Amino acid sequence: MHSFRDVETAAYCPRKLYYRRRSTDDPEIPEEVEAKRDLAFRYEGLLADDDALRSAPVEVTPTQYRSRLGCVRARLGADWERLVDPAERAVLLSGRDCRGIAHKLLATAPPSASLVFTGQPPENGVWHPQSVRLIAAAKALSWEEETQVERVFAEYPAYGVVREVAVDTRRTAQYREAVRIADAIDGPPARTDNRAKCEACEFSDECGVRTRSLRSLLGG
Repeated sequence: MHSFRDVETAAYCPRKLYYRRRSTDDPEIPEEVEAKRDLAFRYEGLLADDDALRSAPVEVTPTQYRSRLGCVRARLGADWERLVDPAERAVLLSGRDCRGIAHKLLATAPPSASLVFTGQPPENGVWHPQSVRLIAAAKALSWEEETQVERVFAEYPAYGVVREVAVDTRRTAQYREAVRIADAIDGPPARTDNRAKCEACEFSDECGVRTRSLRSLLGG
């Protein structure tokens, strides 16, 4: 059974998933990532306490942060209370195809889940690999609860952004494609044409992709 991370990586770069599966290293979660993820459980306190917000690892100004969270609270209505006080935290979900951790389970009807991402959100919606991971969580929750999950949430707590994601036909098809890719990997897939993905990849040396800096491209 694939992990949520597996299908997210398959959607991002199948070759990266191949090398990750071959790796014997057990990567530790950096303290900075843990600190940013923890912000998703401190929204009310950050809104109420100036000192707490100023010392928090947020990536925008305190004014921007409060404004963004205020918009989220107004938009979500009753779902805001469920988000800041979830029914369960860090829950392992096992579905038919995938298993992994949902950072929050929300006591909605039908049930819903939320995943916390510590990076920067896109201008609109969610990044494609993250969408695949969200749908994996939705499908696993649906499998466990034996009911259809219609939506999930993506939180970017370092930026004060929360996005509601519909479990629709298009996203489900993208998820199924990622599962198919993960199922089929038994050797190194073709290298990606998007070299920007390779620059921060921990497997770039093994992969054999050569990346060049702007300076080198300019002959510096």
